[in-house]
Amino acid sequence: MDEEALMRGRVYGADHEDPDPGPQPGRAYRVLVAGPLDGLLLDVTGWTAAELADGAALETGIGRFGPGGRACYRPRPDAPSRWDWAGDVP
Repeated sequence: MDEEALMRGRVYGADHEDPDPGPQPGRAYRVLVAGPLDGLLLDVTGWTAAELADGAALETGIGRFGPGGRACYRPRPDAPSRWDWAGDVP
């Protein structure tokens, strides 16, 4: 991956062997802030307004509960394109 691609960020759920794991044109993303998924982008293309307002519990093996656990992220009230970590759940 070149430096420009690295600076664009990596998308949550992208295959580790994907030669271009960054954001793709025409897609909508949210930046995950803090917690185990800090710095990743979440593809929210096609999500409803209600789904976007709710945030997400994202599977991750590197959170407090290990494999099968989820990291919860919620939209930041003053910057909805940034989702803050709200804790981990089993």
